[in-house]
Amino acid sequence: MPLPKTSTPPPRIQILEVVPQVDCGRFPVKRVAGERVDIAARIFRDGHDVLGAAVRYRPAGTSRWQEAPLAALGNDQWSGSFPVDRSGAWSFRIEAWTDRIASFQDELRRKVEGGQEDVSSELAEGAALLGRAAVTVAEALAAPAGDRSGTASSEVYEVDVDRVLARFGSWYELFPRSWGGFEGVRKLLPDFADLGFDVLYLPPIHPIGRTNRKGRNNTLTAGPKDPGSPWAIGSSEGGHDAVHPELGSLKEFERLVADAKKHGIEIAIDFAIQCSPDHPWLKEHPEWFNRRPDGTLKYAENPPKKYQDIYNVNFESEDWKGLWAALRDVVLTWVERGVTVFRVDNPHTKPVPFWEWLIDEVRRDHPEVIFLAEAFTRPAMMTTLAKSGFAQSYTYFTWKNTRWELLEFMGQLLDWSEIYRPNVFANTPDILHEYLQRGGPPAFEARLVLAATLSPAYGIYSGFESFENVPVREGSEEYLDSEKYEVKKRRLDGPLLPLIATLNRVRRENAALQRLDNVTFLETENEQLFGYLKRAGDNDVLVVVNLDPKAAQRGVCILPVATGLPPTYKVRDLLAGAEWTWHIGRNYVELPPGKSHMLKVVR
Repeated sequence: MPLPKTSTPPPRIQILEVVPQVDCGRFPVKRVAGERVDIAARIFRDGHDVLGAAVRYRPAGTSRWQEAPLAALGNDQWSGSFPVDRSGAWSFRIEAWTDRIASFQDELRRKVEGGQEDVSSELAEGAALLGRAAVTVAEALAAPAGDRSGTASSEVYEVDVDRVLARFGSWYELFPRSWGGFEGVRKLLPDFADLGFDVLYLPPIHPIGRTNRKGRNNTLTAGPKDPGSPWAIGSSEGGHDAVHPELGSLKEFERLVADAKKHGIEIAIDFAIQCSPDHPWLKEHPEWFNRRPDGTLKYAENPPKKYQDIYNVNFESEDWKGLWAALRDVVLTWVERGVTVFRVDNPHTKPVPFWEWLIDEVRRDHPEVIFLAEAFTRPAMMTTLAKSGFAQSYTYFTWKNTRWELLEFMGQLLDWSEIYRPNVFANTPDILHEYLQRGGPPAFEARLVLAATLSPAYGIYSGFESFENVPVREGSEEYLDSEKYEVKKRRLDGPLLPLIATLNRVRRENAALQRLDNVTFLETENEQLFGYLKRAGDNDVLVVVNLDPKAAQRGVCILPVATGLPPTYKVRDLLAGAEWTWHIGRNYVELPPGKSHMLKVVR
């Protein structure tokens, strides 16, 4: 084996097991502004010298490294942290060094304490190290340590920092055409703000094609007044950078976005990479689309589902670079119009390298932009999309309804918590679960409380607050008379809105409900009762939900000693206002169908 080619000996210090990192540093870890990045590593060297270590970090958009100390915990373990105070790509690395002064002092101290009387040679060495003519034992031991020699550095790791909205927020999905267009939605902004929503998500707002337009309930033949699916994007009136004229003008949309921000609300729009047969790109860039051997275009399919009104783009086109650039420019166009939140349709059917590139391109100059991945697929793809830059991701929550399903579901999310931020939607335009179809209003209440308290980010699609629960047919999760294919006359007056407003207020007032990874699941001795404790500092919130929408359930909620709560304490129900005395150990619970306790420990 040849000798090292460096002119100086390699560092003798080893820096191993650096935490946090994702896939050996291939992807950044995720944080939000205002948090701290907790650092840990195993640091050691041969011999008995005293080491020092620090984390050096570089804030987003700067070239200057800052430093925070690492503390020795024993057994070669070191830890520390640094704050992240703004969105963007941060970097950090660990540096460690030999502290020659501290090493000398440690050796001298041990010799003196061991009874060695003649330490004159050691003091001569110490004087040379300290740059003095001579020193006494007391002077040598009192000298400030902090010398850095033989410095070693770890690899550089990345931290992707988002706004708090990437972790915590309440979403409401609506089709603006059912609310009077952009102006109709704008007039309701005060009401949405009063309800505590942070984001209004709009499905595609672009012109809708006429060729192969779908009719009511997804029929293949559309009537003259059928509006078509908003996901069939593009017509002679424009493509992905245009708005449907029936929704209003571009100026009205921009006013909606600006006014929403004044009310503390963000407008999120859909980024769906697909085109109707009438999209301008079909004529301008025919090379961007898949064709069959006979030359005909291939419409989108996900057997047994067929989307005759949609064509997918061809990411293996010879002009793939032009396609990538055009899609990036679409996003940047909407960012310039004030949009900073994008819900991305089916990202798992597009190349991962494309998303990594596009999100980096956008967030380099616009770190405030948030991308939400709508990907119901295999775990490997879901987590890789999160690693590639998506700030939030949809989940399988809608299909997890029993206690054991919820425990398994949350266990998976907790395993992914370093890189995956869930946005738990209780329903979507595509998903009306059997639990809601058959459970009536109690089922809606139970699912709402679960979504709003298990996950810091959650959402509902309009109609949920009115208990809409009729499927198109038995065994289907599609809505009868789906809003995807027709215009509704929506009003913000559903009977569930008071509970929604209360939950959103409680979520904002209690830091314990603003995180995912602070949950402890509790034993209830009843499969229909689901209990958990969420904690942040001195803020403790206990939630118990009756998962049975048909019958009252009784049981106990067991608080283990390990929670550190007092033997006896007061709790206030944040939903009902009542107060009770609870204890470490067994606490009796009785809840009507679908009802919940949300108990705050009174300090």
